[in-house]
Amino acid sequence: MTTQWGIKYAVHIISTHFGDLAARVCECLLRRGPLSKHNIVRFAETPLKQVHVCLLLLIQQNIVQAYIVEDTGGMDDVVKQTTQYMVLFDNIIHRTRFPKFMTVVAQELDKGCTELFQSLLQHGRLTVEKMIQIQESSYGEESVRENLAKLVHAHFVERCPAVEPLLVPPSEEELAAKKRSRSAKVAAEPDIMERVIDAAAPMESKRFLIIRDDITIDSEMADDGSANVGEKRKRSFLASNSELGIKEEVLWRANYEEFLHRFKHNACVEDVRQRVDDSAAIALSAMLESSRRMESKVKSRTSVPVPINAIYEEVMKDEAGRSMTLDDLREYLEHLKCDRGANDSYSIDLKSILELAQNEEVESIVLKRYGEDSHRIFRLLSKADHLLETSKISKMVFVDQKETPNILYKLWKDKYLHMEKVTVVGSQQCEFLLWKVNKSALWKNILDDMYHASLNVSLRVVHEMEQGSELLSLPPEKREGPLLVKLERLRNIKRVLEESLRKLDDSMMLFHDF
Repeated sequence: MTTQWGIKYAVHIISTHFGDLAARVCECLLRRGPLSKHNIVRFAETPLKQVHVCLLLLIQQNIVQAYIVEDTGGMDDVVKQTTQYMVLFDNIIHRTRFPKFMTVVAQELDKGCTELFQSLLQHGRLTVEKMIQIQESSYGEESVRENLAKLVHAHFVERCPAVEPLLVPPSEEELAAKKRSRSAKVAAEPDIMERVIDAAAPMESKRFLIIRDDITIDSEMADDGSANVGEKRKRSFLASNSELGIKEEVLWRANYEEFLHRFKHNACVEDVRQRVDDSAAIALSAMLESSRRMESKVKSRTSVPVPINAIYEEVMKDEAGRSMTLDDLREYLEHLKCDRGANDSYSIDLKSILELAQNEEVESIVLKRYGEDSHRIFRLLSKADHLLETSKISKMVFVDQKETPNILYKLWKDKYLHMEKVTVVGSQQCEFLLWKVNKSALWKNILDDMYHASLNVSLRVVHEMEQGSELLSLPPEKREGPLLVKLERLRNIKRVLEESLRKLDDSMMLFHDF
């Protein structure tokens, strides 16, 4: 479930990028869940024509996903189809990560690919023909197609999902299973989002498949029962039955999942570098790099098993790892508690590394906010597998018995701890306070605080730029003396604020995306 500060931060991002009208439509969908167009008009109190334009824009920018639901509740059991619109919160937050995405592409591919990828980020989704039009002044048609092929091969770009997939009602077995597990009301929102995304997603075999009108691709023909093997496949632009009038075309967009996958690996490597040493980080990085493409297709907490020789080949690519022997590599992998499988292959539990990183992040927050004693108490409770009583906590962390209850109460009041009261009835009635860290609840609160902080920093950036707008508009020849000093100060403030936003975003990914 999206947090309150998360919604406010997302609305601010949309308002900054696309204006207040689009932000109003997004906020309506974020707060109320999927809605039909007419319900958006009613709840957002915005004219139908403006809502229509906003939805087109937000779909183009991969922020809203439309889908069709069937309603059989009418007279004579007539099936009525209704288009609903669902906002993709994560894709809104990803917009702040575009510079990070660009950096990754620029490091791996050439300038032409980077410029084409930038166009995709700017326009949201594009056909090949549109890409060629945008870049025709700098690159020829064949160069654009080659650059797109490189981006797709690297999984930086993927085919767009269907514009308006039909959401098939869950089967009786699925409904029964859902009722057994939890109430339909609690499960409704995440279930719908997952089902819509799955229904809209292209087949995995076609997700990264490029088809040219003048090229025969037998494997693609075999997937389509309407075409014979060896025939040429041509794409016609057929108008869909969409109420927005969107045409069904082969569209391409940035693949956020691939970047998050890489960022997760980087986060694991950096955590190992800080906790162990550089050599262990090199060994882990080599193993993850070897398994990266395979692992992106496997949704599990452990990496894909990789043979030791493949890992060693990757280690040798790093100048700092060339002094490492095969025995050294095995020793580091065992130190990292990697699982050794058949054929001398290794895999690692990434989730455990990320959980350690999350613990360290929260512990550092507690240390900065509440001091050393609070940090020791919180660290003890976060590692304990059961509830601890106040006096026992005081003895275990060597904190004054009079001060311990105050610290615990402060952490509980700020939602860092969970408290339970236990009353023991004997010769006389005694009440004990038991404490623990409820990580699932705490992590949500920490994430919400990060959204809040990111919103405040973003607003400060906007404020500073508005205050210095006249200074920034001065021609270069007039930027001298005191004005130049003020300009440098403004630039430094912006640089510090943007670096703070970057670090906050790294932490948000750790708690939300990984």
